[in-house]
Amino acid sequence: MNSSDNLDDNIFKASGLSDTAISQGAQMLCFPENVLLMPSSKKNLLSQSFEENQNPGLNFFTNLAKTKNIWVLAGSLSIRTLKDKVFNRSYLIDNYGVIIGSYDKIHLFDVDLSNGVSFRESDSYISGQNASVLKTSLATFGLTICYDIRFPNLYRKIALKGANVILVPSAFTKYTGQMHWDVLLRARAIETGSYIIAPAQTGKHRGGRETYGHSLIIAPDGKILKDAGESPGVITCEVDISKSFKARETIPSLFLNPEYSIEVN
Repeated sequence: MNSSDNLDDNIFKASGLSDTAISQGAQMLCFPENVLLMPSSKKNLLSQSFEENQNPGLNFFTNLAKTKNIWVLAGSLSIRTLKDKVFNRSYLIDNYGVIIGSYDKIHLFDVDLSNGVSFRESDSYISGQNASVLKTSLATFGLTICYDIRFPNLYRKIALKGANVILVPSAFTKYTGQMHWDVLLRARAIETGSYIIAPAQTGKHRGGRETYGHSLIIAPDGKILKDAGESPGVITCEVDISKSFKARETIPSLFLNPEYSIEVN
């Protein structure tokens, strides 16, 4: 998606893309980080963020799942809990419109890039404290968001808890995406023997931000199955969970965890 800084506009976009994916036979829809709001400022973020129990964006996704009989990953919504900060929260919703679980982004994007651009997510967002693994009839899902991808221990831990499909909704910057997006996601797939599904924001956004795009679906052996490129749209792919178990049997490094010490001389 190329989400704007207007909630209603993004709901309209998400609805249209959903219809396209469903017409192609999708049984699960996966949306990117900031799916219904790519904020152009902190004021814009807070003005269109809501508490969970009265969030129009969350209501949209639960109704979509229920009426279309389809599973939904609401990549992330801004959930208001404090006066001046929000959680960046991802939701997994089943085909009855029931929220199976959620995840608050743990690793906030506070960086000064070498191209002179700076990001301080901690100015507006609260860091999550808990990882999330959800066992469902489709798969065992691990929930992560964007910048988490640079912290491999999180992925290893949720894979060891049973996750065989790891979701990575993202709004990756174009600058870093060109260098690292594919290789980081493929590495996490190989290390964990998991499918990686990474729906992404793309293009230029109001406020000056530019995201990389290239939503990816990656097999447990690290092979890229689908790449959405840089234009908004839909990619679909059939996922065979047995391939995750096969990958872990072939290269069982996920389960090799010897204790060791490090000497610095």
